[in-house]
This record gives sequence, structure tokens and C-alpha cells, in this order.
Amino acid sequence: MGKILCFGEILMRFSPAADGQWLKSANLPVYLGGAELNVAAALARWGLPVSYCTVLPDNYLSRDILKILNEKPIDTDNVIFSGERIGNYWLAQGADLKNPSVIYDRMHSSFSELKKGVIDWEHILHDVSWLHFSAISPALNESVAEVCLEALQAASKKNINISIDLNHRSKLWKQRNPHDVMSVLLSYCDVVMGNIWSAHDLLGIPLDSRLVQANEKSAYLQHAHQTAMKILKRFARVKTVANTFRFEEDEDGILYYGSLYSAHHWADSSIYRGKQVVDKVGTGDCFMAGLIYGLFNHLQELEVIQLAAAAGFGKFFEKGDSTCQELETIRERIKQYE
Repeated sequence: MGKILCFGEILMRFSPAADGQWLKSANLPVYLGGAELNVAAALARWGLPVSYCTVLPDNYLSRDILKILNEKPIDTDNVIFSGERIGNYWLAQGADLKNPSVIYDRMHSSFSELKKGVIDWEHILHDVSWLHFSAISPALNESVAEVCLEALQAASKKNINISIDLNHRSKLWKQRNPHDVMSVLLSYCDVVMGNIWSAHDLLGIPLDSRLVQANEKSAYLQHAHQTAMKILKRFARVKTVANTFRFEEDEDGILYYGSLYSAHHWADSSIYRGKQVVDKVGTGDCFMAGLIYGLFNHLQELEVIQLAAAAGFGKFFEKGDSTCQELETIRERIKQYE
């Protein structure tokens, strides 16, 4: 098997304390992130061969970042140097990326100015067997959406597995309707991860209000199955669909589980419950990494969804955008919740 290539924008997350004390103490935590980088970091930590493709300005800050990535170890030979700035976003500590308070500062970033024809996909994909990206990249603008399509078309010609995380960021789509853009991209994908709400927002897959209002695991899993079947019927190339469910409990707790359709089999994870969530960012990326890891290693469907859900759940209790969990820790968690 060749490398797993993750393609997307690297971001710096500024994470101020919610009460503004960071201004008085001159203390502002900064994390490296970006959906695809978080996936790459997890897979590299778990021993899989990972390459990362993005666009960065040619300056000392970019070189410092690449040094950190190489230590993970993530292959950064496919990073392109162009433009003037690195994208970033501001999110108060403990908040979720879907929180209305998130502030994106990505206009005119090196990645957002990427144009079709700049990347030599034939060269970059020569030793790749899996390409991963997310719905965040095509949300940036039409130009980046065209580059995503260019990448998928090149990968498809090489029979490379293609996975997508249906991350929905309404602030990024602005006046653009994602349905048409994402429907074109999904036609090239083999593996789709998201949830029933993102499938509705990005693809127009209907929500069943009766099942949602029931607010029960059995109803949500039934909806996950319905959503998966609609995606499979609409996009002939898709073979695997995974859905996640996360709900806040009590003041700082979380309830989490997932559902998977793959190789004509259904599998649902255990329910994971925890208190005192530390950081909500990157949990879906960690689930995505677990999903790719399981499929890449040809695990059985139940093993795949259990690994993905246990990994995603564990990320709630770590600071930063990417996980530091070891596989053994994740597997022990699966045994605890079975």
C-alpha cells in the first residue's frame, strides 16, 4: 500500500481565555490545526505512512511549522511555498468550532489563493493509495473548490481511494450554496464521514423530523442508516458511510457514538459518556483518522467503528487540535465501554 495523502489548509488556532484575562497576562495559547492536518497527525502517530499537501508562505514561521510536522513524522515534501500568509482562527477556550463566536482570518491566505493548474498532481500522487480532504477546503472559494476537483479527478484516474469529511462551516460558505459544489466532489469519493445534519446542509439529504424529535439512540441510528442509504444511492462510487452523534450532557459532559455502513454491513459503536470536556476541537478529525486507520488496515466493520468512535471520544479530553492518544489507549477504552 502507498501513502495516505491529506490535502487541506494548515491553520493556527488562537485560543484565548473566555473572560479576557489573556490580555492582562499576555498569555495566548496557539495550536497548529486544520481538519486534514489533524487527521494526518493522528495517522502518523499510529504508524501509517502519511504525506501532507498544503500551501504556505516562504518564511521562518512556515519552516518552524514544517519542522514540527516532520517530527511527528509527517512527510511534508509536497508542501508548496506561495503567497504571503498563514490562515488562522480565533476560538475561546472550551468552545466548539460551530460556535457563532469563532472568528476566521483566512482571507488571502496562501492556501485560499491556490489556483487550478498550480499543483502537479501526477507527481504528488505517484506513491499515494489514499487521498483525504474535507468539505472545509471547497467552502473557502470557487478557486479552491476547482483545485479540489482537479485533485479528485487525478486521484480517480489512478484508482486511489478518496475520503471526505463533511465538515460544515456555514460562515465559510457565506452566499454560496454548497449543494451543487459538494455533489460534484462526492461523485469521486469512496468513503464519506459526517452526520445526518451535515449531510442535510451540504448535500440536501432530507432530515426526518420524526426521528430527530424522538431524541433516542435507536431513532438516531435509524436516521443514520437512512442517510447512508440515500448517499449510497445518489453517489455510485461511495462504498462506506460513517455518521457520528455527539450531545452535551449536564454542564460539561458529552455523549458520543457512531454508525458505519461498509462492505454491505452495518455496525454501530458503543455509547461513550464522559464528564469535564477539555477541548471540543478536532474530535471529528480524530474519528476520521480512526475510520481511515481501520479501513486502511482492512479491519472488520465493528472494529472500524469502535476504533473511530473511541478515538473521537478520547479527543474531548485533550487540549489542542490534534490527538496525542496511542492506539493501545484507544483499544483499552473500547474494552471499558463494550
